[in-house]
Amino acid sequence: MTARLAIDATTSPDARRKNVIAGAIGSVLEWYDFAIYGYLAPILGTLFFPTSDPVASLLAAFGVFAIGYAARPVGGAIFGYIGDKLGRKPALTISLLAMGVATFAIGVMPTDAQIGSGAAFGLVLLRIISGLSVGGEFTGAIILLGEHASANRRAYYAIWPEVGCLIGFLLGSAIGAAASTVLGTASMMAWGWRVPFLLGGVIAVWGTVFRRQMTESPALAAVKMRTGGAVPLTALLAHWRIIVRFVAVLLLSGVGFYTMFIYAASYLTERMHISTARALDINTGGLIVMLALVVPAALLSDQVGRKPLMYFASIGSFALSYPLWWLMHRPDPWAIFVGQAGFGVLFIVYFAAVPALMSELLPPEVRCTSMGIAYNVSVGFFGGTSPLVATYLVARTADDYMPAYYVMAAALISLVSLIGLPETAGPRQAVVFQPE
Repeated sequence: MTARLAIDATTSPDARRKNVIAGAIGSVLEWYDFAIYGYLAPILGTLFFPTSDPVASLLAAFGVFAIGYAARPVGGAIFGYIGDKLGRKPALTISLLAMGVATFAIGVMPTDAQIGSGAAFGLVLLRIISGLSVGGEFTGAIILLGEHASANRRAYYAIWPEVGCLIGFLLGSAIGAAASTVLGTASMMAWGWRVPFLLGGVIAVWGTVFRRQMTESPALAAVKMRTGGAVPLTALLAHWRIIVRFVAVLLLSGVGFYTMFIYAASYLTERMHISTARALDINTGGLIVMLALVVPAALLSDQVGRKPLMYFASIGSFALSYPLWWLMHRPDPWAIFVGQAGFGVLFIVYFAAVPALMSELLPPEVRCTSMGIAYNVSVGFFGGTSPLVATYLVARTADDYMPAYYVMAAALISLVSLIGLPETAGPRQAVVFQPE
């Protein structure tokens, strides 16, 4: 059954703008850290996991990266609980500080040559801290911005953390590439790799200043007046069905992006023999297309509804994954770009409606915890493992089109999961999905 729930939107336009900036900054740092670690993984593997086999060092570095992803669902539950009990603003401030400290600490961390195996242990610990903090960062920012928005502008405000993600990824790639070009290989190995991580600490300080100016959620204030600030965990358990549904809803955006942007970059170099520089240029171009479309797509969602965009993108991903992946196998770089950009258009149109939909289908007293768990389980367990799964499927079957089939399967699951969910967009009050 469904029930109606009013989400107060009395925040002034100036306060909303400050909230947008503060909310997006955490996402900038989140994906900046992601891009920097991925870009510098070969160097980190050599310095922290030295071995005679460079592949083993690289696998160890990426293994540590995966540990951070495994910590995200736990972080989503922890910071979600803090957000539901103490407030969205404290949860976001703590998570940003923890993430900034972890990123900065990697920049000053002694290497294996300096302190031995303790360096690897320290790196693992810092990535766990980063994963825990990221788990509550993205969904918490989405919720706070959405709860300050009017009903007919909720997707627009809730999408800005995603804008921050895309900016952070582009910023991390740009700074990593610039540092490598300016300093050269020898200096990067000696000390230059530390610079991008230290800059992450600067971003965190800047973000913390903005987050001190954030306005707490009016929806949470109403809940505290009604419940005295207690978080009814029984209510969270009562909504387990919608949490599981959200995990399925998010499969397309998580599996799709990590397969067609993260995995595809290495696939183009290893299987298609495209130079690393060219592959990264194509990847960057696809991200720019997504960045250009994310806000217009959210505005469209506020006008026509959440589900029409998600149906369009999920059906399109199922129908077009094969031809788009075929384009990415052409020798012409422009054809490869069109294929990857096509995936980017479908994924961003789909995700532009997701944050508002999830916020509007959950009651405010468990909104942070529920969204944090659903999002991080889907992205951490399925999205984050997509490059590994795609690599395994191609190697196991010798079929280069397995990544396309994998995305098609995710699109089909997400499409089916949408059936039966109520539409939440428009001037009417948000619909909250209640258990039977």
